[in-house]
Parts: sequence; C-alpha cells; structure tokens
Amino acid sequence: MEDSDKIPHRGHEVLEVLARFGGSARNVQIAHALGVSEETVRRLVRNLAQAGKVERVHGGTYLSHPQDAPIYSSALEKNAGAKSDIARKAAELISDEMTIFLNVGSTTTYVAEHLRRHSGLTVVTNSISAIASLAGNNGSRVFLTGGEVMRAERGSFGRAAEALAQQFSYDALILGADGVSPRHGFVTGNALEADITRAIAGQADRIIVVADLSKREKRAPFVACPPEQVTDFVTEKKPDPALAEALARWGITTHTAPPSEKMTKAK
Repeated sequence: MEDSDKIPHRGHEVLEVLARFGGSARNVQIAHALGVSEETVRRLVRNLAQAGKVERVHGGTYLSHPQDAPIYSSALEKNAGAKSDIARKAAELISDEMTIFLNVGSTTTYVAEHLRRHSGLTVVTNSISAIASLAGNNGSRVFLTGGEVMRAERGSFGRAAEALAQQFSYDALILGADGVSPRHGFVTGNALEADITRAIAGQADRIIVVADLSKREKRAPFVACPPEQVTDFVTEKKPDPALAEALARWGITTHTAPPSEKMTKAK
C-alpha cells in the first residue's frame, strides 16, 4: 500500500491547502480554508508529520519536500485572520457566473479561497495562487495571463499579461494594495501590477479593493488604482475619520468584515 493511501481524506485536504498557499501556511490559515478549528488542524498535521509529508514549526506547517514548497510568502502570515475575514466579505459581493479579475497579493489569495464556493465564474488572473485555488472548481473557467513569471510574487507580469486581460469585459476587478491613505488612495510597490490594473480598469462595472488597515499610511511609489475609479473598499474594521471622509469623497462604498464566528469560537 502506498503511503498516500494511508492518509485520510482530511489529511489530503491539508496537503492541498499547503500547495495552494505555496508550500507553507500558518495553522490558522489552514483552519480558515477548511472551515475547521485550529485544534483539528493540529491533529491532522501531527498525523501528516508522522507520515513524513509535512514539517511542523511554531504555529505553522510546511511541506516536507522542497520541490513542493516554493518561496514562503511572509505576507500570507501577516494579519491572516483579518485577511481571511476581508476575503469572505469580498466574496459575498460576487455572484455565480460573474466575470472577474483577481490580481496578485496575499489578501486576494484568501479571496480566491473563499470564491471556491461559487460556481460558473470566469476568472482572469495573473496570480499563480489564485489559479491553484480556482482552476476546475464548480464549473468555473480560469484564465492565467501570459507574461514574465516572477517567482517571489507568484504572478505573471508585462505586456503579454495586459494583452490577455484586456480581452475580457468584467463584472468586477478584485485588487489588493500595499498601502491606503486619505491623500494618495491605494498604492502599490509593483509598477507592473499597476500597469495591468490601469489597462483594464475601464472594462469593469465594479472595482473592489481589499486591504487590512495595517496598510494605513504605508507608502509605496505607484498608484494601484485611481481612487475615483474604485467602487468598493473591503477592510476588517471601520476606518478612522480622515480615511472614511476621503473614501466618501471618492464615492467609494466601505464594507467592514466582522471576525468569523466559527474562528472566534475556535480560539
């Protein structure tokens, strides 16, 4: 009998989640993805570690085989609970059979996870993580843009990426941002990511930015999307008065994501 045959179904689900997150994840992320408690995850991980499939670190897990574990993204770790809550709220703004674009980012990776509950989506993305989550899921069609692949970003960029993305008409763009402020709006450190957004912003009925408020006043050199074009901002709590006033001035609807009831009980 193969070793993989001895692993229960839930164990395989943990391995799939780790693969989608690039080879490693915090246990709270795995719990959010599977809809179980962290205690359940710890039990599953112990069994997988005994089978030699994973290695355990404090609060997290990674695949044992280096070829299965690309560069670890510390951004996925940071504010994981808030990002998952934001992603859950953003997914509620999307209906089955919509055409959407997802860009590269830690929060949009969580959005992709929550969109697995939807069916019949057409998803265009330059995010390798989003592809891993959504390809072949519930009748959805997923298109990965061309362009140069940047391993650290887990995404593809450049003129080829823009060209494919421009072929679609979108119900919504779902975008991450590196920073948000009342003065500059939504900013990013990736000029190529900003180029893709700029190329397709006029082809979307709705532009949804997802970002937690730890990014308040964080500086980055490029405008992720002009704030006047953004329709919705999803974050984990009520913005401070200055930011709230700016969002209202730009005509942006703010959605706040309360903590997941399931995860609150699991703590």
